[in-house]
Amino acid sequence: MALSAINQRRLENFRSNRRGYWSMVLFFSLFILSLFAELIANDKPLLISYKDEFYTPFLVSYPETTFGGDFETEADYRDPFVAELIEEDGGWMLWPLIRYSYSTINYDLKSPAPSPPDSENWLGTDDQGRDVLARVIYGYRISVAFGLILTILSSIIGIAAGAVQGYFGGMTDLFFQRFLEIWGGMPSLYILIILAAMIEPTFTILLVLLLLFSWPSLVGVVRAEFLRSRNFDYVRAARALGVRDSVIMYKHLLPNSMVSALTFLPFILTGSIVSLTSLDFLGLGMPPGSPSLGELLAQGKANLQAPWLGITAFMVLSVMLTLAFFMQEGIRDAFDPRKTFQQ
Repeated sequence: MALSAINQRRLENFRSNRRGYWSMVLFFSLFILSLFAELIANDKPLLISYKDEFYTPFLVSYPETTFGGDFETEADYRDPFVAELIEEDGGWMLWPLIRYSYSTINYDLKSPAPSPPDSENWLGTDDQGRDVLARVIYGYRISVAFGLILTILSSIIGIAAGAVQGYFGGMTDLFFQRFLEIWGGMPSLYILIILAAMIEPTFTILLVLLLLFSWPSLVGVVRAEFLRSRNFDYVRAARALGVRDSVIMYKHLLPNSMVSALTFLPFILTGSIVSLTSLDFLGLGMPPGSPSLGELLAQGKANLQAPWLGITAFMVLSVMLTLAFFMQEGIRDAFDPRKTFQQ
């Protein structure tokens, strides 16, 4: 599908803004890499060769008896006894780069947990003996995925509400504006704390709770664009021809409104990531044991004698949010008709 001339210009402007372009490339490259976290950091081998047969423990759970053991429970591949059973007849195990998952506890630490970085745990361990680097990889995936999903859902609801409000105006607009004033005046943080105390938080529940207060962020921008455009000549002509309101809103007015809405999306993304991190830091976010950057920050605060915990969480969040802001800057400039860039 060929891009229009104006969209080609916007794309070229975005590519010419090297800081914004490469920030987006790096941000989503790290996210795509984190989607394969099980292949990078795992306490189960990726592939096992045993008696001329191949097994994939990171995908399938095998009992210890499969490899000549005594128990019907899942094999512990880090156990030297299990490793010896597999390797005694010429078998082998292919391990990921990091031999720890986000919940794996290292019982062979050289110093009490939290232990400092070493050749086994590259970023050290937390106060429960879990590998920090593995938890960062899994935590980055959860944070960005949560932010992207919340951004998409918030945008859909906010754009739809703003479109209806701006296009129909009158009592519809008045009613929505009063509702938004009341809704925006509610103490969202206190409500989140109360609901998190009443309901056991999960990824889905947190998503719904934050969605309740994040969708109005785009309503004002889209409403203003629809109010400005609804009386244009081409809209009046479409009404005169009997075109349905939904078609006018979707095909004629929405594309023009998306220009301003798109520039706000990275702000919603960073706000979503910060909200999840804040709730995890306060202990009101993901269930205990889940990989979380906010929980890592809380551990850094509680263990000042282990500075690698706080420094790691701070650096990861700083890089993540900085890349997102630079990406937002590139998108904003690409849609600004006054901005031109030279190759």
